Amino acid sequence: MTMTISASVDGSTSRVEARTAQGAAIRMDSDASEGAGRAAEPKETLLAALAGCTGMDVASILRKKRQAVETYEIVVEGASGPDHPRVFTRIEVEHRVRGNVTAEALRRSIELSATQYCPVNAMLSQSVTIEHRYRLDLGNGRETSAVVAVTGPDGARVV
Repeated sequence: MTMTISASVDGSTSRVEARTAQGAAIRMDSDASEGAGRAAEPKETLLAALAGCTGMDVASILRKKRQAVETYEIVVEGASGPDHPRVFTRIEVEHRVRGNVTAEALRRSIELSATQYCPVNAMLSQSVTIEHRYRLDLGNGRETSAVVAVTGPDGARVV
């Protein structure tokens, strides 16, 4: 399978508008020191792609497991090295779920996404360690959290 993206660059601001083959627009900009700072930076879109990829997997698996998710948010944080090209040195992915969901169903859904299904995670894991965890709000002040898996250049480890 081949994917094609085309992008036009505004040379005066460094702003980029990429288009997918289906015509969806992805706008990017440099930080405010070099660009207008009005769109996501390219590295931010990489983290967003990871959130989207794993989120779609986990939501689909939870539906198949008949889990009643009320809200689902993914927070992805990437730490970069200080020197150019300032690549990510560590990424943390936290799945924040509220609803009538069992911790085991959520844990297994995240594990499957992190170790088998999410191609964005698989690609990034070739060069950076990614920690996958969840925070599950069961209501009435009850909450549980756990690290599920760590993927990276040395392979995947399920916790």
